[in-house]
Amino acid sequence: MKKLFTTAAIASAAVFGLAGQASADGHCGSLTIAEMNWASAEFIANLDKIVLESGFGCEIELIPGATMTTFASMDSKGVPDVAPELWANAVQTPLKKAVSENRMAVLNTAPITGAGEGWMIDAKTAKENNLKTLADVIARPDLFPHPEDASKGGFVTCPAGWGCQIASNNLFKGFKMGDKGWKIVDSGSSAGLDGSIEKAANRGEPWFGYYWGPTVLASKANLFLLDMGPFAGNDHWDNCVMDPECADVKPSAWVTSVVTTAVTSNFMEVGPKVAQDYIAKRQFPADAMNAMLNLKDENQWTGEDTAYEFIERYPDLWKSWVPADVAAKIEKSL
Repeated sequence: MKKLFTTAAIASAAVFGLAGQASADGHCGSLTIAEMNWASAEFIANLDKIVLESGFGCEIELIPGATMTTFASMDSKGVPDVAPELWANAVQTPLKKAVSENRMAVLNTAPITGAGEGWMIDAKTAKENNLKTLADVIARPDLFPHPEDASKGGFVTCPAGWGCQIASNNLFKGFKMGDKGWKIVDSGSSAGLDGSIEKAANRGEPWFGYYWGPTVLASKANLFLLDMGPFAGNDHWDNCVMDPECADVKPSAWVTSVVTTAVTSNFMEVGPKVAQDYIAKRQFPADAMNAMLNLKDENQWTGEDTAYEFIERYPDLWKSWVPADVAAKIEKSL
Protein backbone atom coordinates (compact mmCIF):
# COMPACT_ATOMS: atom_id res chain seq x y z
CA MET A 1 0.00 0.00 0.00
CA LYS A 2 1.19 3.48 -0.86
CA LYS A 3 2.86 5.56 1.85
CA LEU A 4 1.68 9.11 2.47
CA PHE A 5 4.21 11.75 1.53
CA THR A 6 5.87 13.85 4.19
CA THR A 7 5.04 17.55 4.12
CA ALA A 8 8.33 18.30 2.40
CA ALA A 9 7.75 15.55 -0.14
CA ILE A 10 4.38 17.03 -1.11
CA ALA A 11 6.04 20.12 -2.46
CA SER A 12 8.48 18.03 -4.49
CA ALA A 13 5.76 15.69 -5.71
CA ALA A 14 3.62 18.60 -6.86
CA VAL A 15 6.31 19.58 -9.34
CA PHE A 16 5.85 16.25 -11.08
CA GLY A 17 2.08 16.13 -10.61
CA LEU A 18 2.34 13.21 -8.17
CA ALA A 19 0.49 14.71 -5.21
CA GLY A 20 -2.64 15.24 -7.27
CA GLN A 21 -2.49 11.68 -8.53
CA ALA A 22 -2.22 10.33 -4.98
CA SER A 23 -5.31 12.26 -3.92
CA ALA A 24 -7.27 11.32 -7.00
CA ASP A 25 -6.75 7.56 -6.78
CA GLY A 26 -8.66 7.37 -3.50
CA HIS A 27 -6.12 5.26 -1.62
CA CYS A 28 -5.57 6.07 2.00
CA GLY A 29 -2.03 4.83 2.65
CA SER A 30 -0.28 5.12 6.01
CA LEU A 31 -1.33 7.64 8.64
CA THR A 32 -0.21 8.52 12.15
CA ILE A 33 -2.70 9.51 14.84
CA ALA A 34 -1.93 11.11 18.20
CA GLU A 35 -3.11 9.03 21.15
CA MET A 36 -3.23 11.75 23.78
CA ASN A 37 -2.69 10.88 27.42
CA TRP A 38 -6.22 11.33 28.77
CA ALA A 39 -9.23 9.01 28.56
CA SER A 40 -11.49 10.69 26.00
CA ALA A 41 -8.63 11.41 23.59
CA GLU A 42 -7.34 7.85 23.94
CA PHE A 43 -10.81 6.52 23.12
CA ILE A 44 -11.29 8.78 20.07
CA ALA A 45 -7.84 7.96 18.68
CA ASN A 46 -8.59 4.24 18.84
CA LEU A 47 -12.02 4.70 17.26
CA ASP A 48 -10.44 6.68 14.42
CA LYS A 49 -7.92 3.89 13.96
CA ILE A 50 -10.65 1.23 13.71
CA VAL A 51 -12.80 3.28 11.32
CA LEU A 52 -9.93 4.38 9.07
CA GLU A 53 -8.40 0.90 8.91
CA SER A 54 -11.49 -1.29 8.53
CA GLY A 55 -13.66 1.25 6.72
CA PHE A 56 -11.19 3.05 4.47
CA GLY A 57 -8.26 0.63 4.18
CA CYS A 58 -5.74 2.93 5.85
CA GLU A 59 -2.67 1.77 7.75
CA ILE A 60 -2.73 3.52 11.12
CA GLU A 61 -0.01 3.97 13.70
CA LEU A 62 -0.95 5.49 17.06
CA ILE A 63 1.68 7.82 18.50
CA PRO A 64 1.67 8.86 22.19
CA GLY A 65 1.01 12.56 22.58
CA ALA A 66 0.14 15.58 24.71
CA THR A 67 -1.28 18.92 23.66
CA MET A 68 1.87 21.02 23.38
CA THR A 69 4.27 18.34 22.18
CA THR A 70 1.84 16.93 19.61
CA PHE A 71 1.07 20.34 18.16
CA ALA A 72 4.76 21.28 17.98
CA SER A 73 5.55 18.04 16.15
CA MET A 74 2.66 18.45 13.70
CA ASP A 75 3.62 22.05 13.00
CA SER A 76 7.34 21.49 12.53
CA LYS A 77 7.62 17.87 11.34
CA GLY A 78 4.19 17.04 9.89
CA VAL A 79 3.80 14.11 12.32
CA PRO A 80 1.37 12.87 13.53
CA ASP A 81 -1.15 13.41 10.75
CA VAL A 82 -4.17 13.67 13.06
CA ALA A 83 -4.75 15.06 16.56
CA PRO A 84 -8.28 13.82 17.31
CA GLU A 85 -8.87 15.91 20.44
CA LEU A 86 -6.72 19.04 20.45
CA TRP A 87 -7.65 21.58 23.12
CA ALA A 88 -6.79 24.51 20.93
CA ASN A 89 -6.84 27.24 23.58
CA ALA A 90 -3.29 26.26 24.41
CA VAL A 91 -2.05 26.84 20.87
CA GLN A 92 -4.46 29.35 19.36
CA THR A 93 -1.92 31.77 17.91
CA PRO A 94 0.56 29.23 16.47
CA LEU A 95 -2.34 27.07 15.21
CA LYS A 96 -3.80 30.00 13.29
CA LYS A 97 -0.36 30.66 11.83
CA ALA A 98 0.11 27.00 10.86
CA VAL A 99 -3.31 26.96 9.16
CA SER A 100 -2.68 30.24 7.32
CA GLU A 101 0.66 28.91 6.08
CA ASN A 102 -0.90 25.62 4.97
CA ARG A 103 1.00 23.34 7.35
CA MET A 104 -2.12 22.29 9.21
CA ALA A 105 -5.90 22.38 8.96
CA VAL A 106 -8.76 22.20 11.48
CA LEU A 107 -11.18 19.59 10.16
CA ASN A 108 -13.58 19.48 13.10
CA THR A 109 -14.29 22.43 15.37
CA ALA A 110 -16.37 20.49 17.94
CA PRO A 111 -15.56 16.76 18.19
CA ILE A 112 -17.13 16.71 21.69
CA THR A 113 -20.18 18.77 22.66
CA GLY A 114 -20.38 20.30 26.10
CA ALA A 115 -16.62 20.24 26.73
CA GLY A 116 -15.16 22.73 29.18
CA GLU A 117 -12.05 23.33 31.29
CA GLY A 118 -10.74 25.57 34.01
CA TRP A 119 -10.21 25.71 37.78
CA MET A 120 -12.48 23.47 39.82
CA ILE A 121 -13.28 22.59 43.43
CA ASP A 122 -15.46 19.90 44.95
CA ALA A 123 -19.08 20.82 45.63
CA LYS A 124 -19.01 19.53 49.24
CA THR A 125 -16.29 21.95 50.32
CA ALA A 126 -17.92 24.78 48.38
CA LYS A 127 -21.31 24.24 50.06
CA GLU A 128 -19.93 23.80 53.59
CA ASN A 129 -17.82 26.96 53.35
CA ASN A 130 -19.98 29.14 51.09
CA LEU A 131 -17.34 29.26 48.35
CA LYS A 132 -18.90 30.56 45.16
CA THR A 133 -16.07 32.26 43.30
CA LEU A 134 -12.34 31.92 42.84
CA ALA A 135 -11.89 34.97 45.06
CA ASP A 136 -13.72 33.10 47.84
CA VAL A 137 -11.39 30.11 47.42
CA ILE A 138 -8.18 32.17 47.31
CA ALA A 139 -9.19 33.74 50.64
CA ARG A 140 -9.24 30.27 52.27
CA PRO A 141 -5.90 28.50 51.70
CA ASP A 142 -6.44 26.77 55.06
CA LEU A 143 -9.16 24.59 53.50
CA PHE A 144 -6.83 23.08 50.88
CA PRO A 145 -3.55 22.25 52.68
CA HIS A 146 -0.52 21.65 50.48
CA PRO A 147 0.61 18.00 50.83
CA GLU A 148 4.20 19.03 51.65
CA ASP A 149 3.54 22.25 53.56
CA ALA A 150 0.26 22.34 55.47
CA SER A 151 0.79 26.02 56.32
CA LYS A 152 0.06 26.81 52.67
CA GLY A 153 -2.90 26.15 50.42
CA GLY A 154 -2.29 23.67 47.60
CA PHE A 155 -3.41 24.33 44.02
CA VAL A 156 -3.08 21.23 41.80
CA THR A 157 -1.84 22.09 38.33
CA CYS A 158 -1.43 20.13 35.09
CA PRO A 159 1.37 17.81 33.99
CA ALA A 160 4.26 19.20 31.95
CA GLY A 161 3.49 19.22 28.23
CA TRP A 162 -0.13 20.23 28.70
CA GLY A 163 -1.07 23.73 27.66
CA CYS A 164 -3.11 24.15 30.83
CA GLN A 165 0.09 23.97 32.88
CA ILE A 166 1.37 27.16 31.26
CA ALA A 167 -1.99 28.89 31.69
CA SER A 168 -2.52 27.73 35.27
CA ASN A 169 1.00 28.62 36.40
CA ASN A 170 0.66 32.07 34.86
CA LEU A 171 -2.80 32.69 36.32
CA PHE A 172 -1.47 31.59 39.72
CA LYS A 173 0.94 34.53 39.39
CA GLY A 174 -1.73 36.81 37.92
CA PHE A 175 -4.00 36.28 40.94
CA LYS A 176 -0.94 36.78 43.22
CA MET A 177 -1.72 33.52 44.96
CA GLY A 178 1.85 33.08 46.19
CA ASP A 179 1.43 36.23 48.27
CA LYS A 180 -1.89 34.98 49.64
CA GLY A 181 -0.72 31.74 51.19
CA TRP A 182 -0.72 29.33 48.24
CA LYS A 183 1.76 26.97 46.61
CA ILE A 184 1.44 24.95 43.41
CA VAL A 185 1.10 21.17 43.61
CA ASP A 186 2.77 19.67 40.54
CA SER A 187 0.62 16.69 39.50
CA GLY A 188 3.54 15.18 37.57
CA SER A 189 1.45 13.18 35.11
CA SER A 190 -2.08 12.53 33.91
CA ALA A 191 -2.29 9.65 36.40
CA GLY A 192 -0.97 11.92 39.14
CA LEU A 193 -3.63 14.54 38.44
CA ASP A 194 -6.40 11.94 38.45
CA GLY A 195 -4.94 10.29 41.54
CA SER A 196 -5.01 13.52 43.52
CA ILE A 197 -8.72 13.91 42.76
CA GLU A 198 -9.53 10.27 43.53
CA LYS A 199 -7.63 10.40 46.81
CA ALA A 200 -9.45 13.54 47.95
CA ALA A 201 -12.84 12.17 46.88
CA ASN A 202 -12.29 8.82 48.63
CA ARG A 203 -11.24 10.55 51.86
CA GLY A 204 -13.91 13.25 51.71
CA GLU A 205 -11.19 15.91 51.59
CA PRO A 206 -11.25 19.25 49.74
CA TRP A 207 -9.70 19.49 46.27
CA PHE A 208 -8.78 22.56 44.21
CA GLY A 209 -7.05 22.59 40.85
CA TYR A 210 -7.32 22.38 37.10
CA TYR A 211 -9.60 19.84 35.43
CA TRP A 212 -12.05 19.51 32.59
CA GLY A 213 -15.22 17.77 31.39
CA PRO A 214 -16.89 15.72 30.23
CA THR A 215 -14.93 13.28 32.36
CA VAL A 216 -15.79 10.41 34.69
CA LEU A 217 -13.66 11.83 37.45
CA ALA A 218 -15.21 15.30 37.47
CA SER A 219 -18.63 13.67 37.76
CA LYS A 220 -17.64 11.16 40.45
CA ALA A 221 -15.76 13.72 42.55
CA ASN A 222 -18.58 16.26 42.08
CA LEU A 223 -16.22 18.94 40.80
CA PHE A 224 -17.53 22.15 39.29
CA LEU A 225 -15.97 25.07 37.43
CA LEU A 226 -15.33 28.15 39.57
CA ASP A 227 -16.36 31.64 38.58
CA MET A 228 -12.90 33.10 37.97
CA GLY A 229 -14.09 36.65 37.33
CA PRO A 230 -13.87 38.71 34.11
CA PHE A 231 -12.05 37.42 31.06
CA ALA A 232 -9.00 39.56 30.24
CA GLY A 233 -9.43 39.12 26.48
CA ASN A 234 -8.19 36.80 23.76
CA ASP A 235 -5.12 38.89 23.00
CA HIS A 236 -3.95 38.73 26.61
CA TRP A 237 -4.74 35.01 26.80
CA ASP A 238 -2.94 34.09 23.59
CA ASN A 239 0.08 36.34 24.02
CA CYS A 240 0.58 36.39 27.79
CA VAL A 241 -1.36 33.71 29.69
CA MET A 242 -0.10 31.10 27.21
CA ASP A 243 3.44 32.51 27.18
CA PRO A 244 5.61 31.02 29.95
CA GLU A 245 7.90 34.07 29.70
CA CYS A 246 5.15 36.69 30.17
CA ALA A 247 5.95 38.85 33.20
CA ASP A 248 2.71 40.84 33.43
CA VAL A 249 -0.13 38.32 33.70
CA LYS A 250 -3.49 39.81 34.58
CA PRO A 251 -6.19 37.97 36.53
CA SER A 252 -8.57 36.34 34.07
CA ALA A 253 -11.36 33.85 33.65
CA TRP A 254 -10.44 30.77 31.67
CA VAL A 255 -10.87 31.25 27.94
CA THR A 256 -13.91 29.59 26.38
CA SER A 257 -12.87 26.06 25.57
CA VAL A 258 -12.13 25.27 21.94
CA VAL A 259 -11.72 21.55 21.26
CA THR A 260 -10.81 20.62 17.69
CA THR A 261 -9.55 17.85 15.47
CA ALA A 262 -6.48 19.13 13.68
CA VAL A 263 -4.65 17.46 10.78
CA THR A 264 -1.48 18.10 8.81
CA SER A 265 -1.36 19.46 5.27
CA ASN A 266 -0.02 16.04 4.32
CA PHE A 267 -3.33 14.44 5.28
CA MET A 268 -5.29 17.12 3.42
CA GLU A 269 -3.17 16.70 0.29
CA VAL A 270 -2.93 12.92 0.11
CA GLY A 271 -5.58 11.46 2.43
CA PRO A 272 -8.82 10.34 0.76
CA LYS A 273 -11.67 12.84 0.76
CA VAL A 274 -14.04 10.30 2.35
CA ALA A 275 -11.72 9.92 5.35
CA GLN A 276 -11.52 13.70 5.68
CA ASP A 277 -15.33 13.82 5.61
CA TYR A 278 -15.53 11.24 8.40
CA ILE A 279 -13.27 13.27 10.68
CA ALA A 280 -15.18 16.45 9.88
CA LYS A 281 -18.54 14.82 10.71
CA ARG A 282 -17.76 12.78 13.81
CA GLN A 283 -19.09 14.48 16.94
CA PHE A 284 -19.64 12.89 20.33
CA PRO A 285 -22.61 14.21 22.32
CA ALA A 286 -21.69 14.79 25.97
CA ASP A 287 -24.06 12.08 27.24
CA ALA A 288 -22.57 9.43 24.93
CA MET A 289 -19.02 10.45 25.80
CA ASN A 290 -19.75 10.42 29.55
CA ALA A 291 -21.35 6.98 29.25
CA MET A 292 -18.32 5.55 27.44
CA LEU A 293 -15.84 7.12 29.86
CA ASN A 294 -17.78 5.69 32.82
CA LEU A 295 -17.69 2.23 31.23
CA LYS A 296 -13.99 2.60 30.46
CA ASP A 297 -13.28 3.49 34.06
CA GLU A 298 -15.52 0.86 35.66
CA ASN A 299 -14.20 -1.97 33.50
CA GLN A 300 -10.59 -0.77 33.30
CA TRP A 301 -10.83 -0.86 29.51
CA THR A 302 -8.15 0.31 27.13
CA GLY A 303 -8.93 2.95 24.52
CA GLU A 304 -9.32 0.15 21.98
CA ASP A 305 -11.77 -1.76 24.21
CA THR A 306 -13.81 1.41 24.65
CA ALA A 307 -13.85 2.12 20.92
CA TYR A 308 -15.19 -1.34 20.07
CA GLU A 309 -17.85 -1.03 22.76
CA PHE A 310 -18.89 2.33 21.35
CA ILE A 311 -19.32 0.79 17.90
CA GLU A 312 -21.59 -1.87 19.41
CA ARG A 313 -23.65 0.55 21.53
CA TYR A 314 -24.03 3.53 19.21
CA PRO A 315 -24.44 2.25 15.64
CA ASP A 316 -26.90 4.98 14.64
CA LEU A 317 -24.45 7.65 15.76
CA TRP A 318 -21.25 6.47 14.09
CA LYS A 319 -23.02 5.29 10.93
CA SER A 320 -24.13 8.89 10.39
CA TRP A 321 -20.45 9.81 10.04
CA VAL A 322 -19.56 7.44 7.17
CA PRO A 323 -21.07 6.24 3.87
CA ALA A 324 -23.23 3.10 4.02
CA ASP A 325 -20.63 0.92 2.25
CA VAL A 326 -17.96 2.00 4.75
CA ALA A 327 -20.29 1.22 7.67
CA ALA A 328 -20.84 -2.26 6.20
CA LYS A 329 -17.06 -2.84 6.01
CA ILE A 330 -16.63 -1.78 9.64
CA GLU A 331 -19.42 -4.09 10.85
CA LYS A 332 -18.02 -6.97 8.83
CA SER A 333 -14.61 -6.51 10.42
CA LEU A 334 -15.91 -6.81 13.99
